[in-house]
Amino acid sequence: MGVSWCSVLRVVVVVQAAWSLVAGQVRYSVPEEAKAGTVVGRLSQDLGLEAGDAESRRLRLVSQGRRASVEVSGASGALVVSSRLDREELCGKSAPCALRLEVLVDRPLRVFHVELEVTDINDNAPLFPAARKNLSMAESSLPGSRFPLEGASDADIGANAQLSYTLSPSEHFTLDVKSSDEIRKSVFLVLTKPLDRETLPVHRLVLTASDGGRPSLTGTMELLILVLDVNDNAPQFNQSVYKVQLPENAAEGTLVVCVNATDPDLGIYGEVLYEIDTIVPASASDVFSIDANSGEIRLRGALDFETVTFYDLHIKAKDKGTPPLSGHCSVELEVLDVNDNAPEVWVTSLSVPVSEDAAVGTVVALLSVSDRDSGSNGRVRCAVWPASPFGLVSTFAGSYSLVLREALDRERVSEYEVEVRAEDGGSPPLRASRGVRVPVSDVNDNAPAFAQAVYTVLARENNAAGAELARVWARDPDEAGNGRVSYSVWEGGVGAASSGGGWRSASSYVSVDAESGRLWALRPLDYEEVQVLQFEVRAVDAGEPSLCGNATVQVFVVDENDNAPALLPASGGGAWSGSSSEAASVPGSGSVWAWASWGTPAGQVVAKIRAVDADSGYNAWLRYELWEPRGKGPFRVGLYSGEVSTARALEEADGPRQRLVIVVRDHGEPSLSATATLSVSLVEGGEAALAAAGSSSSSSSSGVGLRPAEGGASVSSSAATNVWLVVAICAVSSLFLLAVVLYVASRWAPRAAVLSGPGAATLVCASEVGSWSYSQRQSRSLCVADGAGKSDLMVFSPNFPPAPAPPVPAAKESHPEAPALLDTVSGPPFLASRPFSPFCPVP
Repeated sequence: MGVSWCSVLRVVVVVQAAWSLVAGQVRYSVPEEAKAGTVVGRLSQDLGLEAGDAESRRLRLVSQGRRASVEVSGASGALVVSSRLDREELCGKSAPCALRLEVLVDRPLRVFHVELEVTDINDNAPLFPAARKNLSMAESSLPGSRFPLEGASDADIGANAQLSYTLSPSEHFTLDVKSSDEIRKSVFLVLTKPLDRETLPVHRLVLTASDGGRPSLTGTMELLILVLDVNDNAPQFNQSVYKVQLPENAAEGTLVVCVNATDPDLGIYGEVLYEIDTIVPASASDVFSIDANSGEIRLRGALDFETVTFYDLHIKAKDKGTPPLSGHCSVELEVLDVNDNAPEVWVTSLSVPVSEDAAVGTVVALLSVSDRDSGSNGRVRCAVWPASPFGLVSTFAGSYSLVLREALDRERVSEYEVEVRAEDGGSPPLRASRGVRVPVSDVNDNAPAFAQAVYTVLARENNAAGAELARVWARDPDEAGNGRVSYSVWEGGVGAASSGGGWRSASSYVSVDAESGRLWALRPLDYEEVQVLQFEVRAVDAGEPSLCGNATVQVFVVDENDNAPALLPASGGGAWSGSSSEAASVPGSGSVWAWASWGTPAGQVVAKIRAVDADSGYNAWLRYELWEPRGKGPFRVGLYSGEVSTARALEEADGPRQRLVIVVRDHGEPSLSATATLSVSLVEGGEAALAAAGSSSSSSSSGVGLRPAEGGASVSSSAATNVWLVVAICAVSSLFLLAVVLYVASRWAPRAAVLSGPGAATLVCASEVGSWSYSQRQSRSLCVADGAGKSDLMVFSPNFPPAPAPPVPAAKESHPEAPALLDTVSGPPFLASRPFSPFCPVP
């Protein structure tokens, strides 16, 4: 038998690679029992792949739950036999035996369907149910009597399973074979000559079954025939074949059929007993039972259409004679399918994670669906839940692709739990599902976004270098490097109010920590140099390509009282001699001269002290105090105007000269101050006018105030003639008249005006019940009437309701003039004509 196998394999190992690309399917055939390594077909070439693609694109088979016994050679891309191919084990009696294989390739992911037909070879010999069969025959049996024999079975199919029977030579028996269909044959042993028990009580015959293969294989069974005496009528069934149909879900104990046989003998020879002689398949021997007396055949086990669809029961009826005679019939049971198998879903390939920028139509997974039932019970419908963003596309019978239907957004949903649901067409339908976890991978599609578009920071001037000013924060919803944010200062410009003016880069003032977003001061800030520092902080993620976001940072420098008041040239052109010190300092030496006439009434302005403070707000709000002489002197100083005026009418008793020490203080904490010394000479009215005229002409030509010699100036009447006296009186009168006109013009000249930028103007008011703060509305300049302008940006927020305006006192010094406000718009400044009160809000 082994020799026959080798010859068959040598002859039949011909692989038919007849393949067609109908609906994307490749077909091959290979004989069973082909040796491992046998090439089934050039799969890579037949699928249209280039040389080398089989290995680079990972050409491979996907199993669907059972061993395929073939594999793809990685190097050549050929389909080869990997293990023993047994058609009978794979398909049983089904013909043809076709294996459905799925072949996958990557880059891009594609699926091909390959059908491998395993052809039958004659590798199974006919097999009888038993090696020996005992028969009992009455010697009274008439020639022509027929005795059924159980035929052999062959696991092969087709011609290899076509059986023929021969009987060893005998003068009493012959063989009669009848075909009920192409597969099943009924074998009968026919008596041709009367038996004689006394001559030959036992007949030994050999029944041989041969199949139709080339070469043919055979199987034998020994027939042992005992010749009996007396009982010469065997039971006879009312029909030779009983055909029955039962659903596979029939319950245990269900009646299959009731067979009936009769025996014409009398007495115990006519009493019939029933038994199941044989069952095909033999494994079903415990599925059926028969009542020996009634002939009822019932189910003793469960039927399964998916395992066995047809049963053939051989029933024997025998009488109680000695020896007993028997009759035979067959029961053919067809099992009907019911919907008792739910669909099965397999994930054959899964490509995860899916990039959130994957295109619509991208294949995420490949699935296979099957149902063991048949007909409508085995037809499966599939759906995916939730319905978006994924969908199912049928690629082949029982094969589906899970594809992307909508665009993904990892920041909205980072992972999907997709459920593939299958439902068959039975009634009621059965369902099955399979969960697929689809994570979404991140791409850099979100730029960092700051919590605020504009950050407003208040920083005191003279802060320490390295001090933390603020912290900015930007959020990037991406993950890993795509969401890791680093910060930097964008190189913009910043306004500088220093003596040099111009613009300076923001990076020279501040820096930002790249990881935390903390803003640090690189050097101390000076309000007099920079009042508002505005720049942009840029947040950049680590994605590829990187994305960025910007935020504007406005650092408002809060003024500190770090500048003492500075004295300006005095009215009349005189130069001040003094010093700047703390509020408790004692005035220094030095003087500037002024002249006053005896008899000057109270309230007459003699001189005006002019000072400016580089600070702003309260720190730049100046007040003037008379330090010396203390007590009730002939002069007084306006608290906020700085005007030195007579407190009473001047008398000769006041002496020829008065020395005044005036302290100029700001309102800062602590207060800073400067001192000025003013010498006032008391002279006659004519001399005072002459001195004023001389001082005016000298100041207009040289810019230096008059400083008479120590001891005063006297006029010697004896040194001048009358002519020159008249000329001098006219000149002095002319100069005095000119001085009066200039003085009146200067007193009634318009003050600094307020220029407003876009929008309504905002007046700034200082009050001791209020507080100073910064505003982003507009920038203004603070200056005295004829001093240098400086930048100031303030808004007053009172803590109490505005107080009513106090009555205007008559004295001139009770009308202190606060520094005027100048807008920082381009163009020359204009002086304000409206007085400013520091004690009440301006309506």
